Amino acid sequence: MITALDHLTLRASFHNGAIGAYETLLGRQAQNGRLRVGNVGIAVEDDASTARLASMVFATESLDKATKLLERRAVPAEMAGDTLVLSPAATHQVPIALIQRNDTIPASPLKSSDEAASISALDHVVVRTPNPERAIALYAGRLGLDLRLDRSNPKWNARLLFFRCGDLVVEIAHDLKKGVSDEPDQLWGLSWRTPDIGRCHARLKKAGVEVSEPRDGRRPGSQVMTVASHTANVPTIVIGGIGRW
Repeated sequence: MITALDHLTLRASFHNGAIGAYETLLGRQAQNGRLRVGNVGIAVEDDASTARLASMVFATESLDKATKLLERRAVPAEMAGDTLVLSPAATHQVPIALIQRNDTIPASPLKSSDEAASISALDHVVVRTPNPERAIALYAGRLGLDLRLDRSNPKWNARLLFFRCGDLVVEIAHDLKKGVSDEPDQLWGLSWRTPDIGRCHARLKKAGVEVSEPRDGRRPGSQVMTVASHTANVPTIVIGGIGRW
């Protein structure tokens, strides 16, 4: 049913330069208010009252088939223009929608000739949940995403679930110390990929982005850096080095 994560929606103020901030972060030029890296798009909705990650919009080859399948799986949804919007009650308050996509959209143009210093793709999008078994029932059972990892680590105080979706991962994170509850899930953060983390770090520092020094990541052979500005209040890291799989 779902073939990819088509795009993410941010709600943030145009007046405060949300689009320009993401152009700087990604190293790419927006077109009609949208940006795209190799595997996902970013759409910014103007909202002066907030700055946050607002929704996930998945791609499907047929909205008609997706609608029928979701109905059989007890996921209420309704059409809004050309988008199938899932019931917030069914998605535990994470805004999720589907669109029909049968073509490939190219990445936005680079702002400079140094492609290795840009953001090339999204590695994973993070959803925080108080109920991991409930999340498995939704993302694997009802949406049909491929559960690739289910791991608890007391050192991180987390149980992590990785669902593969095209060329990226939907990561579900559970705080072990908080226990299990029926509170809503939260669409939370983004992890981007870069071909060369050293050059990307230098580019971002030169552009005035607040970014940590690269450090060893959890995956052997990877490095990560935390981005503290130009993210529209979205918790953000950038990963370089070894690939996800």
